[in-house]
Amino acid sequence: MGSTILKSSCPLCHGGNKQSGTTTFTVDLGFGVIVIRKVPAQVCDQCGSDWIEDDTAEKLENIVSIARKKHPIVEVANWDDEVRVAL
Repeated sequence: MGSTILKSSCPLCHGGNKQSGTTTFTVDLGFGVIVIRKVPAQVCDQCGSDWIEDDTAEKLENIVSIARKKHPIVEVANWDDEVRVAL
C-alpha cells in the first residue's frame, strides 16, 4: 500500500495549496510601526495568503514586546536576527 501525500488547500481562494514559505509581519503600535521580514509561514501558492504557526506567533510577540520598549517610529527587522536576540 503506497503512502498518500495530503496537500493543505487554501481556505480563501480554494484553488491553491498552502506551502512552507515566508511572509512579512507588520504591527502598527500607534506611535510607530514594526516590520519583521522573512517570518516562517504557510503561504498559498496561488493567492499568496499566509498563516503563521502558534510557536512562531509567540516568538513574534516577544520580538514586538522588545521593540515596543525602544519606542521606534519605524523598525525593520529580519526574523533570523530577531529570534536570536529575543530568546
